[in-house]
Amino acid sequence: MTHRRSRLADWYATNGRHELAWRHTRDRWAVLVSEVMLQQTQVARVADAWPRFVDRFPTAAAAAAAGPGAVIEAWGRLGYPRRARRLWEATCIITTDGWPADLAELPGVGRYTAAALSALVDGVDAPAVEVNIRRVCERIAGRRLTTTQAEAASLRIGRPLHARERVLALMDLGASVCRSRDPRCRACPLHRRCVARGVLADETRHTQTRFEGSFRQRRGQVLARLRTADTADVAELDPDALASLVTDGLAAIDGSVARLPRLPRPQPL
Repeated sequence: MTHRRSRLADWYATNGRHELAWRHTRDRWAVLVSEVMLQQTQVARVADAWPRFVDRFPTAAAAAAAGPGAVIEAWGRLGYPRRARRLWEATCIITTDGWPADLAELPGVGRYTAAALSALVDGVDAPAVEVNIRRVCERIAGRRLTTTQAEAASLRIGRPLHARERVLALMDLGASVCRSRDPRCRACPLHRRCVARGVLADETRHTQTRFEGSFRQRRGQVLARLRTADTADVAELDPDALASLVTDGLAAIDGSVARLPRLPRPQPL
């Protein structure tokens, strides 16, 4: 009989999402791009966009030199384009000063992403906890957990896996088995250890804000126009959406025309 602490490893070896392209590299820049893209975006959409993006910008230096407008353009319709702007800002720091010891110092890189990069790229046994891993940990515990508690729980639950393999195994388990809706408990390798045995009694289900007709959609329409043309007449664009994009560093206005942001012109010596 397989020991309970090896069931997760056995499940992951057979059922993990090993086909995802970014899992076949240990390049820190390429993995950072995948992690930023995966924030609030479905895996299938990232699987389509990631190869083209890293082909166009194979290094952080290439993205930094291309400028914010090029990065935003390449981001395409992944949504939440502020992620693209922050990613470009991060490349400027990386290119100028190198990768910081604390990756969370980079724009757009939070506690989870910093820990994930350490685990996935550097093999550090860092307890990275995103939404899927948190769900697994809380259901096994049968209660809500703070981030620190969830991180500690992920280390216990994931044994004997560590670092990269533990993070990916728990992430895949949460995404495909311990789902937010209709969890497949009988297929779960951790079923016997789970207190909840399904959805927690107080587990709230967050519904995404309606996109159709929303301000997000209006911003997206203006940004789509700017991605497909060098410039656009300000008078033809949604003024509130354009102003919001300018505030976020996703667009710029030159007189009567709007455009994607560019690199600042070098100052004369």
